[in-house]
Amino acid sequence: MRLPRFSSTVVLSLLIVQTGILVFLVSRQMPSSPAGRGEHVHVLVLSSWRSGSSFVGQLFSQHPDVFYLMEPAWHVWDALSQASAPALHMAVRDLIRSVFLCDMDVFDAYLPWRRNISDLFQWAVSRALCSPPVCDAFARGNISSEEVCKPLCATRPFGLAQEACSSYSHVVLKEVRFFNLQVLYPLLSDPALNLRIVHLVRDPRAVLRSREQTAKALARDNGIVLGTNGTWVEADPRLRVVSEVCRSHVRIAEVALHKPPPFLQDRYRLVRYEDLARDPLTVIRELYAFTGLGLTPQLQTWIYNITHGSGPGARREAFKTTSRDALSVSQAWRHTLPFAKIRRVQELCAGALQLLGYRPVHSELEQRDLSLDLLLPRGMDSFKWASSTDKQPES
Repeated sequence: MRLPRFSSTVVLSLLIVQTGILVFLVSRQMPSSPAGRGEHVHVLVLSSWRSGSSFVGQLFSQHPDVFYLMEPAWHVWDALSQASAPALHMAVRDLIRSVFLCDMDVFDAYLPWRRNISDLFQWAVSRALCSPPVCDAFARGNISSEEVCKPLCATRPFGLAQEACSSYSHVVLKEVRFFNLQVLYPLLSDPALNLRIVHLVRDPRAVLRSREQTAKALARDNGIVLGTNGTWVEADPRLRVVSEVCRSHVRIAEVALHKPPPFLQDRYRLVRYEDLARDPLTVIRELYAFTGLGLTPQLQTWIYNITHGSGPGARREAFKTTSRDALSVSQAWRHTLPFAKIRRVQELCAGALQLLGYRPVHSELEQRDLSLDLLLPRGMDSFKWASSTDKQPES
């Protein structure tokens, strides 16, 4: 029988104390922990909803050297849904830090009843939670399946997640609940962490099309983004959430690419979903090299198959990583969105389109003309960390 949840006030009070302790420890520059620099690599896949982040998460999750969790901060937003996204930033960051260090007791504040591994959000998409020491559904080196894992591993003890996490060289977390880079500075300068940030972006027009297919599932999170004090927002005709997502990507990318602090050197990589869709193996090799992983023949075959399916996938598969035609997925908005809506997104997200290299369309004819390439050519060097000694563009 599940115990009652703690009230938001009690949880928030505990989080304030926890945050104060974290700031104190980081300021003391404590020696590296056993899971610290040189032994473990910590990777944050930083993105937003409906941007291909679940797919990128799987590219890491299926690697035999990776312990992966999908959106562990979902539990923070679930427990404190009356707060706003900025108000929850520190709580999300502190949970992320604890999970990177394989301290799963951090979930006590959000899952006081936790007993089984299945209490974790989207647990079955993690290959590490479907293989030893958590479960024997798959060998550690094999590609896992969510459908196979769920019935076999759901009742495994929650505590095994911590044991499993500690046994991997890489801990990778996918998160969509950060809206600026500055909140992550304590993690980037933390001596106990060896953090890399993969910032995944997607054409805002494609994001809108995908969000419209999953509006009900995003209603609670929309309310938190818009600061509605707990009111869910399913319909968003003014596109306020998409606008805020665009602004957040611009905030993050501008700091990382043009005004980076010294501790961000070699720790940030911006990736466009469309580049990944066009040439998946090349981009994945670069991401693996950036994070200290190698591409195995088994992974290479799986990646090819998962990106060369037929069509963009069914609506019921919106939150699943299934075999699809990745290029078709990236272009689907050009067939389905009305031009008036595209024009509005382009107005709201003009800065993001320009900074991230997406060409606007000026008519329905251009929208439907798939021979018109809307992805501006930008090499991966354009998205690497820029040296603080490089000349910055004038404002």
